[in-house]
Amino acid sequence: MRVLVTGATGFVGGHLVPALLDAGHEVVALVRDASRYDAPEGVEVVEGDLLDRERLEGVFEGIEAAYYLVHSMRTGGDFAERDRLAARNFVDAARGSSLRRVVYLGGLGETGDVLSAHLASRREVETVLAESEDFELTTLRAAVIVGDGSASFRMIRELVAKLPVMVAPRWVRNECQPIAVADVVAYLVGVLDVPGTAGGTYEIGGPEVLTYGEMLRRTGRVMGREPRIVPVPVLTPTLSAYWVDLVTDVPRSIAHPLIAGLKNPVVADDDAIRELVAVDLTPFDEAVERALAAER
Repeated sequence: MRVLVTGATGFVGGHLVPALLDAGHEVVALVRDASRYDAPEGVEVVEGDLLDRERLEGVFEGIEAAYYLVHSMRTGGDFAERDRLAARNFVDAARGSSLRRVVYLGGLGETGDVLSAHLASRREVETVLAESEDFELTTLRAAVIVGDGSASFRMIRELVAKLPVMVAPRWVRNECQPIAVADVVAYLVGVLDVPGTAGGTYEIGGPEVLTYGEMLRRTGRVMGREPRIVPVPVLTPTLSAYWVDLVTDVPRSIAHPLIAGLKNPVVADDDAIRELVAVDLTPFDEAVERALAAER
């Protein structure tokens, strides 16, 4: 199958492209600047920008399926508006093309007004893509993805590395279902071979539900420096974000929306995907070990 990958230079896209090649697909990577992308052998690279509709002319020619992995939070500012525009441009550019399947990686979290700005934006992009009548959308929703290059995991790792004792807000007691990047990629590749997943929305998660505090402690245990965590009720998500700014090197444009999202429990309540795509899920500690080994 001829497959387009948007966000090929990103964390998940960087793992997905080789996996699609291994699965026998013909891969086309959409990037803004081809000179800055070290494409794996066999990948066709096309230049385009989802924020510029005119630069998408002809991108979908001959494309049968596409992965939507774009998120503009890294550039700061009004990332929700940019993500909304990018999704609409994608839908417009695909109209009348050969594209029939789109796979989107979104975020877990209950619907409603309580979603953080980051998770609400992820859900809005999902809605924009789903409204298209030109292709069928498969949505996978994940929480924290553990792997080398993950902003969420980098934040956890740096906190553990630098703080033997953490005074943390109440959100450290909220539950999360982290998943290894290898398992996310396995689901992303797998749904393409299962026609029954077209038009469906699926929640994906690892084999364990942990609190954020447990994730910090167990990451520290793997690193050989398990931290002591002291939850306090007066530390708000906003104050926590500034605290993370001081302690980690994660860009503010990424750290602040991620911290704001920690108020939302993110657990996969629906395991329907397990009946459709078989993935041998990676235990959390093993996922951490792999991520740290990749960094080294």
